[in-house]
Amino acid sequence: MCLGIPGRVTSVVDDAGLRTGVVDFGGVRREVCLAYVPDAAVGDYVVVHVGFAISRLDEDVALRTLEIIAAMPGAMEQELGPAGNSGAPIGGAA
Repeated sequence: MCLGIPGRVTSVVDDAGLRTGVVDFGGVRREVCLAYVPDAAVGDYVVVHVGFAISRLDEDVALRTLEIIAAMPGAMEQELGPAGNSGAPIGGAA
């Protein structure tokens, strides 16, 4: 099963017209594509699916969703990989 995971944008970079950034998922950070959410800024919460931020999300909703996901054994690791592998893009190889 694939799902979108909420995370907080910690940095934004425009690399030759492609907007990317680092998103923090409760301590696990991944580089994601921000092209689908051009108005996302540092501090905003976004929903990320297979390496792409697909929408912005209210902070309260994001935090509640993260709590629910954290209560599901293995859910975060299944989607994001082990926490020690925090440099790899979501959905990509380590």
